[in-house]
Amino acid sequence: MSEVMPGTARPAGGITPIAPSASGPAGVVGGVAAVAAAAVIASSAAAANSNNPNGSAAAASQAEPDMKGWLLKWTNYLKGYQKRWFVLSKGVLSYYRNQAEMAHTCRGTISLHGALIHTVDSCTFVISNGGTQTFHIKAANEVERQSWVTALELAKAKAIRAMESDEEEEDTAANTIPSEELNLVVRELTVRLENLKTCYDLITKHGTALQRALSELETGDDLANKTKIVSERATLFRISSNAMINACSDYLQTAQTQGHKWSKMLQHERDQKLHLEEMVEQLARQHSHLEQAANRHRPNAATSASDDEDNEFYDAQEEGGSVASQEESSFILNIPVTTHHNHRRNSNDATGSSSEGEEGNSETQQVLVVAEDLGNMDVTDRISVNSSQALTPTLSNQSKVARKRRTRVPEKPNYPLNLWSIIKNCIGKDLSKIPMPVNFNEPLSMLQRLTEDFEYSEILDRAAQTKDTCEQLAYVTAFTVSSYSTTSNRTGKPFNPLLGETYECDRTDDLGWRCINEQVSHHPPMAAQYCEGRGWRCWQEFSMTSKFRGKYIQIVPLGYTHVEFLATGNKYTWRKVTTTVHNIIVGKLWVDNHGDMEIFGENNAKGVKCHLKYLPYSYFTRDTQRRVKGVVMDSANQVKWVINGTWDSKIEIAPVTSTSGSTENPVYKTGNYKTAWTRRVPPPDSDKYYNFTLLACQLNEPEPNVAPTDTRLRPDQRLMEDGKWNESNQEKLRLEESQRARRRQREAEAEQAATEGRPYPPYEPIWFGKEKEEGTDNLVHVYKGSYWDMKAKQDWSKSPNIF
Repeated sequence: MSEVMPGTARPAGGITPIAPSASGPAGVVGGVAAVAAAAVIASSAAAANSNNPNGSAAAASQAEPDMKGWLLKWTNYLKGYQKRWFVLSKGVLSYYRNQAEMAHTCRGTISLHGALIHTVDSCTFVISNGGTQTFHIKAANEVERQSWVTALELAKAKAIRAMESDEEEEDTAANTIPSEELNLVVRELTVRLENLKTCYDLITKHGTALQRALSELETGDDLANKTKIVSERATLFRISSNAMINACSDYLQTAQTQGHKWSKMLQHERDQKLHLEEMVEQLARQHSHLEQAANRHRPNAATSASDDEDNEFYDAQEEGGSVASQEESSFILNIPVTTHHNHRRNSNDATGSSSEGEEGNSETQQVLVVAEDLGNMDVTDRISVNSSQALTPTLSNQSKVARKRRTRVPEKPNYPLNLWSIIKNCIGKDLSKIPMPVNFNEPLSMLQRLTEDFEYSEILDRAAQTKDTCEQLAYVTAFTVSSYSTTSNRTGKPFNPLLGETYECDRTDDLGWRCINEQVSHHPPMAAQYCEGRGWRCWQEFSMTSKFRGKYIQIVPLGYTHVEFLATGNKYTWRKVTTTVHNIIVGKLWVDNHGDMEIFGENNAKGVKCHLKYLPYSYFTRDTQRRVKGVVMDSANQVKWVINGTWDSKIEIAPVTSTSGSTENPVYKTGNYKTAWTRRVPPPDSDKYYNFTLLACQLNEPEPNVAPTDTRLRPDQRLMEDGKWNESNQEKLRLEESQRARRRQREAEAEQAATEGRPYPPYEPIWFGKEKEEGTDNLVHVYKGSYWDMKAKQDWSKSPNIF
């Protein structure tokens, strides 16, 4: 096949018919060679272009951005909107101070696959990824704004599809072989496969002609001429068959040679992976043993420890311990000094990628809190000073007759679990986007876990009766801490809500509050909640990002929570702190909450704020573990109340009675502490049913007349609660695939609308609507106020069928 017969070659992709009378056997061979040569030439040309930076293939690979141009971006209150060069490419929006900076300095980026895009007015639009980054952008006119918004929506749809495809797995497999060598082998196999296809077509053609000639030989005259034709046909068929055999042999030889090589490389990679996993697990065990040893020798450590190697975590003090000692009631706290009150106008916080220096002042002020001498008071007297019995009622000690509710859920089946075996391939990824079996869940959804925040709602009832704004904020702070109390022994993952899923909880008959929750977004996952109680209302927009770091999982909440007291109009806003789940690889799972929390007063409480610090767990500290400490400051930045306690036990608050020291390093002396919150001890056998509290056991209890989208009606979660985990896993897969199908349909419709140049309405929640947040351009989900009326009428016509 070294020579191509004249007149037989055709462009690659076509198959040249060979007339037997014109070209004969040589024509057949020449035709096969021509097609093969054309394929080789085309492949070689493609390879040459791909290796040539000036070639057309390289030029095509360096795709032009989806959109680029000058826009105005909000920077800060001093500079306002500034002109920036924006580039939209491959699902990422980037900006620069000018076009020349594109070669070396990017000022900020935001990934679109989980972004929220909304318009503010005829020229302004906002892009946010759920809380960590927000770009406020202004176009020159409405036409330009709509062009950018359309391009961003289209790029977002493409980014979501790309993220959830199987390309990542294919790339992982491809990385085991050098890319250049892989391309050469693929080209060679492609050429040989084209030869096989050509030979197949020739065999089919000449086989049919031979059969026809044999049929004609049986009838009619002129046998000599017909015999000659049959002989020619048979010769062509034999040549085609030989060519087919040779082509098959070449393909098989190449495939076997490369296949053996790839198998060895694949086995090597598997061995390396297993070896790495063993090393990581061994390191985790050594780390855990070191932690145990450090804990045994740490001051105030527990004196007894189990010899069970699975018990990898020991508390420094028993639950319910007090911070009553005078030494622990005195502490040093670093308070950040902010330059402006409106802390949410520019959302490029520490986790963002902006490099323009658009943040506020990050300086801190160190304060010393000293408790007065309480030597004449015992602990019992001290923690009950000015305390109210209304702060810690039992769920049944109410004046109003409440409906009888269940006190526990079915016991958890004893299935063997190995979390490491499931998520060892997910290091560095966002776990909220990774499907997990129900074996690692608890039979509650994220919407129900958010409702658990109100387990100690009596603290807000007490705050609503408080006249002093700073003292009221101290109680609000205790309420924010109480929401973490169950995380000390709850390691199960809640179910991810489906888009449009809702959950209502009406406890006005006994606890005095009712709330409604709805999953309002899928990319990024976001839930909205509204709750109203005795003299207060609370709402939040909750989203989070979670990363698996090898030995631990870190969960960073996004979005803000608000509470407003109706009598005074005082409003307070905060964001939750980071939660970390430890001992993923080996040992007993345990949870820690850590970070700084800022609670800001708004409306009539404007200027009042609280800085609260959750100390991370450490084996090398003399401090109380799981400690929380903070101060409440008035509008003049003077500390008025002190917060002290632990997030798994109790919080005590004390007023500041005197101030001394310098302005830079003030010293605050406190009065008597009083208990603002004490955790209710869970039942002794709660470990048999997911360590649920009494309220948690009642959250998923079946209830009549709820919306058809209510979590209680979710089949996979109900099956898990009933102990049917295998059936639950199957139902979970069905629900997730159904949700993906609905999302793909919306994306296809959005892409079609973008192609046609018309706007496509985004998904709209049923019970919450988007409104501009006061003082910012951010759109937040606000309760419409119609759910309970619709429930009374049993009008669920707007509720979609998601289960």
